Amino acid sequence: MTVLAPTRSVLSANLICMASMLIWAAALPAAEVLIRPVPPVMPPLSLTAARMAMAAAFLVPLWAMVEGVDALRRARWVPGMMVGSMIGLGALFLVMGQTRTTAVMAAVVSSAMPLVGITIEIVLDGRKLNRGIVIGLILSILGGILAAGKFDGGLGFGIGALLCLASVIVFTLASRLTVTSLPGLTPLGSTTVTVVGAAVAACVFAAVGMVAGMPGPDWPAFGWTEFGALALFGIGGLAISQVLWIMSVGQLGIAMSSLHINMTPFYVMVILLALGGTWNWLQAGGAALVAVGVLVAQGFIRLGRV
Repeated sequence: MTVLAPTRSVLSANLICMASMLIWAAALPAAEVLIRPVPPVMPPLSLTAARMAMAAAFLVPLWAMVEGVDALRRARWVPGMMVGSMIGLGALFLVMGQTRTTAVMAAVVSSAMPLVGITIEIVLDGRKLNRGIVIGLILSILGGILAAGKFDGGLGFGIGALLCLASVIVFTLASRLTVTSLPGLTPLGSTTVTVVGAAVAACVFAAVGMVAGMPGPDWPAFGWTEFGALALFGIGGLAISQVLWIMSVGQLGIAMSSLHINMTPFYVMVILLALGGTWNWLQAGGAALVAVGVLVAQGFIRLGRV
């Protein structure tokens, strides 16, 4: 086994991706505050719309402040918002899936993301597989399954898991399109344009749902705790996390970046540990396996001859 030192740019891209996953992981338990009560404080459609709108309201003025109002005027809003509508659909699938399962189950199903990402790059970019990528992918997926652990009642596959899987597929494709179909925009700009599109799509979904008689938010139950959870889910788990994610995808590609998502169950466990949960060595071992898989897939650990 040979271990190579990563270049500074690749190391920083991986650290940025890790930060994105950590922030996203923190948002999953926050969503539980809003969707787990019976009846939920915010049903999936309303929660997705509120989350996207809050993220867009945070990103638009931030983008204008950092890059100037002219950057907003020059942006290709139509294609960007079309890609964003895919993100909104993926986010809706995630919340609907998490409503029917658990935060940990949502993270477990996300272990399929590296496979989806590599498949997309093979079909659309002509990526060639080598032994390192295959071994790294296997290690990452196995590590993600192990890192899921067994808490919150264990795991159970069903319609919730299928909805989470649909979310992963749609989100992975939309992430690649965010980088490839919006040339000339910085990660902050491309993220803002697509999140605005996601917010518009999510609000349309919510409006149609309310007209169709689906339940809306339980406003009497909405207090400061619920607002804080929504802010963490929207601003942290979407706005900030997505900017960091698009930065890493632009440097590493969707396949290599998606390997990091299998650390999410471990991050969720650590966050729940801080809130009174318990440590799980199986999850910690799974996270270590994911880390090794990332290094192997990116060529920093070479197993024999390659």
